[in-house]
Amino acid sequence: MPADFKFSEDFSVTDDIKRQFEDDGFIIVRGLLDSEEISLLKTAVESDDGMLKQAFELNDGKDRKSKMCLWNHPGNDITGMVGRCEKVVTTSEKLLGGEVYHYHTKLMMKEAFTGGQFVWHQDYGYWYKNGCLFPDMLTAFIPVDRADRRNGCLQILKGSHKCGRIEHVMIGGQTGADLERVNVLKEKLDLMYVEMDPGDALFFHCNLLHRSDQNNSEFRRWAFLCAYNMASNDPVYVHHCPQYTPIKKVPNSAIRTCTTMTDMTGKDFMNPKDDKTIKVSKDKA
Repeated sequence: MPADFKFSEDFSVTDDIKRQFEDDGFIIVRGLLDSEEISLLKTAVESDDGMLKQAFELNDGKDRKSKMCLWNHPGNDITGMVGRCEKVVTTSEKLLGGEVYHYHTKLMMKEAFTGGQFVWHQDYGYWYKNGCLFPDMLTAFIPVDRADRRNGCLQILKGSHKCGRIEHVMIGGQTGADLERVNVLKEKLDLMYVEMDPGDALFFHCNLLHRSDQNNSEFRRWAFLCAYNMASNDPVYVHHCPQYTPIKKVPNSAIRTCTTMTDMTGKDFMNPKDDKTIKVSKDKA
């Protein structure tokens, strides 16, 4: 059974889909956001009055940089409606098996010809250090632009979440997995290039190994990522991401009906200096 599904209004996570997620560490839902919804999201994140003012640069260890901004609470604008809507949140809850809360959302920006790589890592390699005791977490990765091999799409090792947490070290401005262990796993597991259109979604487990190449193409690669933690997994350390905060889910229609394109109120953007698992470029520190 492929881990690739087509979204429709009656889509829900069945026992078979959940089993697929547990076996592979991910599922892909094509067309989770339709053309109108992804257009609204794209307009929102491209606004000069919004996310772009909060972006910072990450060095990839190979003389390239990517930009990122991260916020802790979804808010009430278009980006917040995506992070709070049923088809994202309820899907995450059913995949993980219980109530989740919004851990953070981030906008990842790889510009044409200059965008940096992201090294092999597990998200739990970061989040473990934040005091999350269990890997009961996932991310919904939604491309804003077409993501393929040309512009540095996501690469994953299928089933690698079953290996548990791998030791991570600082590589450039990023925290990366122990490459000796990763290289052995690459001999045993399938490497997949996750090519997606805008509005598709990859839901992946926090222990799934993933990376991406530099963007050497003429096409930028922006992506919108919503991370969720189970309510039962409240971090034991107070850190730069939130403790358990109940999420106020909204119907899927809220993305279209939201009249607030950008509103930074209450989002609580991350200051990269507060995150010990990354290092920003010196000119942006």
